[in-house]
Amino acid sequence: MIFESHAHYDDEAFDNDREELLSGMREHGIETVINVAASLGSVKTSLALAHEYPDVYAAVGVHPSETLELNSESFEWLKTQVKDERCLAVGEIGLDYHFLDEYPDPDKKTQQEWFEKQLEMAKEFNKPVIIHSRDAALDTLNIMMKPQFRDLTFDMHCYSYSKESAKELLKLDCYFGIGGVVTFKNAKKLIEALEIIPLDRILLETDCPYLAPTPHRGERNCSYYLDLVVEKLAELKGLSYDELVNITCENSKRFFRM
Repeated sequence: MIFESHAHYDDEAFDNDREELLSGMREHGIETVINVAASLGSVKTSLALAHEYPDVYAAVGVHPSETLELNSESFEWLKTQVKDERCLAVGEIGLDYHFLDEYPDPDKKTQQEWFEKQLEMAKEFNKPVIIHSRDAALDTLNIMMKPQFRDLTFDMHCYSYSKESAKELLKLDCYFGIGGVVTFKNAKKLIEALEIIPLDRILLETDCPYLAPTPHRGERNCSYYLDLVVEKLAELKGLSYDELVNITCENSKRFFRM
């Protein structure tokens, strides 16, 4: 069955049918869902879902665009949440420079400082890390490659960088989250990167409610559409549908230490 490594079912986009969707996962071939936090509020809601549904687990962390929420007090609280038995990873954390011209705060320095502090937290509690990186490839890689972080295990969520960046990331203990983008007509750069990304380093994800695959592009995404991602990846890697599902499921269990 499919392992969904990155979803946001606590998002308001699912307020009308959240219970129906999460209760129907196994019917639709989904074995496990990781609900990933992006803010202090979503840390609480992600863990709440993980405690309510046996096939849902949480990742705990603060997205780079939300790091103004963090201070010494809130960071100490965040550490207590990482210790929750239903938390399997720290994330999503990282750097996002995409909107800095329009929204200058949090600035690069603030994002970098909290990225490093959350990586230190992951190391302290021995958790794998889900990385969000947008328009910040070099700074993200430079921080990940610092000596104190090189023994961490990373998932480059929604991988969107080049084949060259993938080569550098593969020098680390790094996995690559692949979702609906791989089905887009303009996914040439990702498809080129997948030429060198080994099968044992691929995780399936949706990032739902965002990034629905073709032919649902522009609609609300959900884990039920992962079969379309599997079909495309199986085609690119020359595997059967079931082979791709089994390999990526094992990859996810290894990454999340299940």
